[in-house]
Amino acid sequence: MPLKLEDDQMCCVCGSKNPLGLKLHFEHLKKGTLKSSVIFSKEHQGFKDIVHGGMIAMVLDEMMVNLAWKEGLPAVTAELTVRLKKAAKIGQKVLLEGYLEGQQGRVLRARSEARTEAGELLAIATATCVLIREKTDNPTTYFVRKAD
Repeated sequence: MPLKLEDDQMCCVCGSKNPLGLKLHFEHLKKGTLKSSVIFSKEHQGFKDIVHGGMIAMVLDEMMVNLAWKEGLPAVTAELTVRLKKAAKIGQKVLLEGYLEGQQGRVLRARSEARTEAGELLAIATATCVLIREKTDNPTTYFVRKAD
């Protein structure tokens, strides 16, 4: 049985209906590039006043997959690598950018970055994403079948 993917706007990163979500908004500036920003609150911390690294990984992943969808390439993350370079502070605006770097068949390669407003690199991520195969009659629902 294929996995059903349906967007009910409850995504913890970008879902507009999720009362606990980050509700990120995205700016698709040019082909292959997406921008956003986020300010994390105390509920997102690891150590005192420092954003949990998992939260950074989550938004960097979202930047890459969301960009793929905006480019008309519905995909899911198959592999994610994150390098945390510097601690992000609670209450600090974090600038996010996502880039598509290549495609080979159903496999996409993407990269994303988190920076301070001063341009300091906080984290960088790379991902291997896999294109979804089948669309249903509902524009917000897809099915994912096992890879070849």
